[in-house]
Amino acid sequence: EEAFGDILKTDFKPYRDEMIISSKAGYEMWGGPYGEWGSRKYLISSCDQSLKRMGLDYVDIFYSHRFDPDTPLEETMMALDHIVRSGRALYVGLSSYNQQRTREAHAILKQLGTPCLIHQPSYNILNRWIETDGLKTALQDLGIGSIAFVPLAQGLLTNKYLNGIPAGSRAAQDKSLHPSVVEKAVESVKKLNDMAQARGQTLAQMSIAWVLREGGITSALIGASKPSQIVDCAGAINNLDFTPTELAAIDAISEEKAINLWAKSSE
Repeated sequence: EEAFGDILKTDFKPYRDEMIISSKAGYEMWGGPYGEWGSRKYLISSCDQSLKRMGLDYVDIFYSHRFDPDTPLEETMMALDHIVRSGRALYVGLSSYNQQRTREAHAILKQLGTPCLIHQPSYNILNRWIETDGLKTALQDLGIGSIAFVPLAQGLLTNKYLNGIPAGSRAAQDKSLHPSVVEKAVESVKKLNDMAQARGQTLAQMSIAWVLREGGITSALIGASKPSQIVDCAGAINNLDFTPTELAAIDAISEEKAINLWAKSSE
């Protein structure tokens, strides 16, 4: 965020009102009992620290990034409501909450008068928990937008790991992607890559197109370290359609290797 804050000051400041900037809180940021999860103190302090690091007066969206089983849901939602009413954010959202907790949180926020705008769940070909949990349907029922994070499964659904684990990659550094996960999924990923090539797409492009299929997901959140990766991902829009045969083949591959690195965050 500090590096992003420097870029904001030097390059993006004149375009602030044309940009959507979001932040979130839920995981450990500092020591002690108020350094993570979903208490009012943690959420508001975390938001304030993010604003300071980025040099902003407000963010457009602020998320509660995981359900806290030890804090009343009312407290967490009231903190989000306060963050909006105090001018720290324009809208609030949830991230990783399962469908039951999402429905409960939505009801509280609606009563408070600060509706839940969007949900950010993990979702990709190898991680379809929002379908089995019923979250995808719940979001449509409630009229809540959705933006899928890790649509490329931390880089698994790209050409990065087709020939092993390259130096400097997430898996090589064991940063949220353990080498054993790559080894478990590599054969499935190769099958998906063959399908993508047959469609005239890169694996990343097909994976993003799949997440956005049928309009069930509003948007896909990509993480890029190079401009070329952004260009590649944006190319997904050139072929967003899937045949029933393609979807059935992807379903079969999805069942082979179901990987959800954020399962505990939703419960």
